[in-house]
Amino acid sequence: MSTLSDILLSIVSLVRPRRCAVCGGDLPRGVDFLCTMCRYKAPLTGYWREKDNPMTERFAGLVCVEHASALLFFSGGSGWRKVIHGFKYGGQWRAAYLLGRQYGRELRQSGLYDDIDIIVPVPLHYRKLLRRGYNQSTYIARGMAREMGVGVDTRSLRRTRNNPSQARKMHSERWDNVDDLFAVRCSAESLRGAHILLVDDVFTTGATVVSCIETLHRALPECRISVAALAVVRRGLGLER
Repeated sequence: MSTLSDILLSIVSLVRPRRCAVCGGDLPRGVDFLCTMCRYKAPLTGYWREKDNPMTERFAGLVCVEHASALLFFSGGSGWRKVIHGFKYGGQWRAAYLLGRQYGRELRQSGLYDDIDIIVPVPLHYRKLLRRGYNQSTYIARGMAREMGVGVDTRSLRRTRNNPSQARKMHSERWDNVDDLFAVRCSAESLRGAHILLVDDVFTTGATVVSCIETLHRALPECRISVAALAVVRRGLGLER
């Protein structure tokens, strides 16, 4: 016999069918966010299982990182790009959180990230935060933290100016756009000596993340930093499309 919640869920499903975030297909009862086929076909990088991978190589000679990985390859024209654009620009913060949880499970199982002390999302400037209503990287970080059993610090690292979006900038312009972009608050003593997991949404050239790492290392030279991006653009790693 159906419970009241089952009956209500059935009524809601009739009025507003639940759809897969990637392909738009109907989701069966008990399945959330992504259908089985889209989960199976997800463009996963697998980088979180490898200490040496194209993400860590990207930082060589620039900044020191312990580990670096991305969950997905960012592919133009795919349903996954629609999902990422949805939480970056369309207010779909729940997608960022759920993908963060999936990523957190992968990192926990890999064993490489077992000694992470705290997760720090790449911050938005307060003006952009007010306009958008939330920082998508914060929701990714919270999802990861839920699975990894660590805390999230959204206060210690701040963005000092509201720089233009990186999305349509050329490679060299991206690096010029992030000079002296971040600062560490005086209250960041809790990060001293910690292994920090720096979280971003999409890794393209790495300019923003490198600027964050440089800022953290100047203020907290004894901390260790790893990087986790939800998605990575192949061209940013020198890989074919």
